[in-house]
Amino acid sequence: MERTLIILKPDAVQRGLSGQLIARFEQRGLRIIGMKFIAVSRELAQKHYAIHEGKSFYEGLVNYITSGPVVVIALEGTNAIQAARNTIGATRPNEAAPGSIRGDFAIEVGRNLVHGSDSPENGLIEIANFFNEPELVSWARSTDSWIFE
Repeated sequence: MERTLIILKPDAVQRGLSGQLIARFEQRGLRIIGMKFIAVSRELAQKHYAIHEGKSFYEGLVNYITSGPVVVIALEGTNAIQAARNTIGATRPNEAAPGSIRGDFAIEVGRNLVHGSDSPENGLIEIANFFNEPELVSWARSTDSWIFE
């Protein structure tokens, strides 16, 4: 089973979309193995966005993710990264397909509601940045045999 980190960014929380967005991942068939509501510290934001350090938009990313509370979610499932990214939609909301989170709820790239890991390797790294191992619960649902082959 692949794992991915999802962050419902401050704009999603402020707009009261958290429940609807979480439901989309669950309806897709992904299993929640960890979830919490947090204020991201500057240090954690810098660690999370380290890959973008030195880029013109880096400071804006750090400032934005620390501007309000977020919901961080660890998800598990077959091809979880691609399934989550398809559910989220393209980074630029105007390029996101209708039916995706960004296609339905976002207009600007700087307020695109959700972060999702971009690779299985980064998924594990990002989950470890936000969760301790005891906070993750891998479990089986009675519906899993109807979702996963």
